[in-house]
Order: sequence, then structure tokens, then C-alpha cells
Amino acid sequence: MNSPLPTHAYRQAGGRQAERAILVDVALRKKRIDPYDIAELEALAKTAGAVAVGEITQSRETPDIRYFIGEGKAAELKALCASNKANLIIFNADLSPSQTRNLQNELGINVIDREGLILDIFAQHAHTREGKLQVELAQDNYTLTHLSGKGIELSRLGGGIGTRGPGETKLEMDRRNIRKRVSQLKKELEEVRRHRGLRRERRRQSRVSVAAIVGYTNAGKSTLLNTLTKAGVKAEDKLFATLDPVTRILKLPDNKEILLTDTVGFIQNLPHDLIEAFKATLEEVTEADLLIHIVDISHPNFIEQINATYKVLEDLKAVTKPMLTVFNKIDRYVGDPKVLLKKYSPAVTISALNGTGIEDLTARITGLIK
Repeated sequence: MNSPLPTHAYRQAGGRQAERAILVDVALRKKRIDPYDIAELEALAKTAGAVAVGEITQSRETPDIRYFIGEGKAAELKALCASNKANLIIFNADLSPSQTRNLQNELGINVIDREGLILDIFAQHAHTREGKLQVELAQDNYTLTHLSGKGIELSRLGGGIGTRGPGETKLEMDRRNIRKRVSQLKKELEEVRRHRGLRRERRRQSRVSVAAIVGYTNAGKSTLLNTLTKAGVKAEDKLFATLDPVTRILKLPDNKEILLTDTVGFIQNLPHDLIEAFKATLEEVTEADLLIHIVDISHPNFIEQINATYKVLEDLKAVTKPMLTVFNKIDRYVGDPKVLLKKYSPAVTISALNGTGIEDLTARITGLIK
């Protein structure tokens, strides 16, 4: 299946024409094509500054070793790019370096995968020094595994006929420089983690409890923080609108004060490099006394988003921490939430935007904070 998507005039900041992208989604192992997967990819592309002008989907048992999609689909993709004047192809999957290279050689157009797209978005939205360091580390680790070109392969460096001599290939020099930068970034981030650890230790000594807001990107975490604490955090209807964690004091109904932290949003298949690089930030989740899991109950795929959040929490070894599930945007939900409230207990329903259920939420937090 391939189909054009509606085009619209969309320009990036600064007036530069947005890149025109073809989206590619492949359902593997007899999984059915999910229209919400391609919709999420389109939202990611828009957030990165591209406009989707067409899409191609395919169901396959396993990825094609050369192109990820089949040869026939690659030919269709080439024709679709030409008819829509596309200059970018975005895959809703992680491609191997050879697949990316083969596709670019065959199609003559820049190709990026899901991980590269998400890293690009993070790079645009990181504003603090810590955020920028974490994103750069993730990007450099990604680049190391995707560097390709003519010359000596990394696996052959360091010995053997044809690999020694006074000259170095550009590829080898690139890898050498990136590895040095990765080493430096890790040292700087270790210092960041040390400072965060000292702050947490001071909080423990002062016996101030901490609750961390977690959940799928664009579920309403920043809006909830603003509603509860008047934090004034920028809240946009955009994926990964805020990356840098914000902590504010929340006064509970019993007059007890706790610290409430808004953390980076999660997404399906959150790149491992990002989880590794954002360890310093995500430790705020692992060290919290309570997780407030906010869910956009109005989203058609909110159950899948819940499971995606659990998957990241499992990776962080934080899924067993005390958790309050908060079903947000209840004003847009047409069903009966009673079954959900029982299944995900303890749980509440709210609208972070208009304030519905906030008193119930703060009362539940009070009961769960020791």
C-alpha cells in the first residue's frame, strides 16, 4: 500500500522550507499495519521540522537484508519520492548502517530511521547544559554505529596486511574523534550524576518526599505540573516538547510539602542510546518515593502507551515502585473508566487542563506519600 498524505505549507523556524518526507512503516512477524503507528511517525516528523507528503506500508515476516523493505517496495518508494518531490525518507524502524547506505544509493535521497529522527528532536529541544550533554552523547553513540563509507572497516583496524601504514582513512579518524568526545561527555555527565546524587542525599536527610511525573510523551505531564504547582512550564501539543526536568514544591492538603518532578516523556521503542545517555535525568525516576503515571485516556492507543511506559520503567528497574495512575483528559473520554480504575488501582481520573479531579488527585498523593 502507498498513498499520498495531504500536503500543507509548513516552514521551519527561521523561514527555511521544511523537508518533504515520505514515511515508511513495516509490520513484521504477521503483525497488522496499525494506522496509529504511521500517525505517530508523522507527528514525530512534524516535530522535527519535516512535512509528510506520502507514505508506504508493508507487511513482512522479516526485514529484507538489503533494503528492510522488499525490492519491489523500494521501486515503489523511488517513484513516490519522485512524484511528490520528496527529499527525505523516514523509516518507522531502526535500520542497519548497510540498509541505510543501500537505500540512499538506490534512491538518491537522504534516509533516516526512527532512532535518528527521535535523536534529532531531542537535539532541538534540549536547552540546559545537562540536556545538551545527554543528547550529544546519545547522538555520538548512534553515529559510531552508523558511520559508513569507503576505506578500512573498523573490524580490520589494528593489524593485518593493508591496514598498517602512515595514513589513516577518514572513517578511522572520524571514529577516533567521536570516541574521544564520547569519553569526555561521559566524564562530564558523571559529574552531573554526582551533583544530582548529592542533592538527593540532602533531600533524604531533610526527609522531603519526591514524586516523579512519568508517562508517554504529550500525555499532559507539564500541564499537570503547572496545574498543581503553578510552575509556568511551557506546555505544547507536541511530542517531546520539554526534555529538561523541572522540580517544584507541591503543598498537599495536610500541609505537608513534597517535591514534584516533571520528567522526559516516553515513547514506543525509546532508543537505548537515549536511555543510557539520560541516566542522570532518569535517576530522578528511580529515586522517587512515588511515580505519578499520567495517561492520555482520550488517545485511541492509550493502552499501548501504558505498556510502552511500563517497558521503559522496567528498563530503569523502577516498575515496582509505588505508582498512582492518573487518567488525564477525562473530559474527552466517552467510555466508563470504572474498569480501568480497578485494573490500574490506585488510579484517578482528571483533566489537568480544566482542573477536574485535581482535589481527588492531591488527596490520593497525600495517602500514598509516607
